[in-house]
Amino acid sequence: MVCSHCAEVLEEKLQSSNFQVKKIELGELTLDQPITDAEYQRLINVVQKNGFEIINDQGSKTVEQIKQLIIQLVRTNKELKGKLSEYLAKNLNKDYQHLSRLFSNVEGKSIERYFILQKIERAKELIVYGELNLTEIAYELGYSSQQHFSRQFKTETGLSPSHFKEIKENKRISIDQI
Repeated sequence: MVCSHCAEVLEEKLQSSNFQVKKIELGELTLDQPITDAEYQRLINVVQKNGFEIINDQGSKTVEQIKQLIIQLVRTNKELKGKLSEYLAKNLNKDYQHLSRLFSNVEGKSIERYFILQKIERAKELIVYGELNLTEIAYELGYSSQQHFSRQFKTETGLSPSHFKEIKENKRISIDQI
């Protein structure tokens, strides 16, 4: 799951299917009690029917954890002190080379590319909201300058941020499809 609204919807659906949800937050679901194999199959059906999936293998769980850390980093405007690789390795308590290989194998793109795509999608949102100018957006997203931000934005979208701002009706990609 990516957003709190998704978590709320899924929690409501699970409760209406008689599952007692203890905790539901970004990327994690915990039930109050253990469930039987039959109940687990029913849980999978409810989750899938609502457009989500249950991830059980450790590699996929780790990839989802990487994605959640990056999304939280981009969405909360938390300042990244040091390198992304150090941040991820520290938060997941794993070697970055392992994380990088795993992510690339599962997602077909590098962690760094995923991070850039998340920042560009966030930039699109901030541009559309119109509350910040382009320099402020660049700063919010951790770019060293507005020029660096503009170059990367144009490379990824084919449009300059100013041109994108002019055509606000441009369609955005859902962050969970990146």
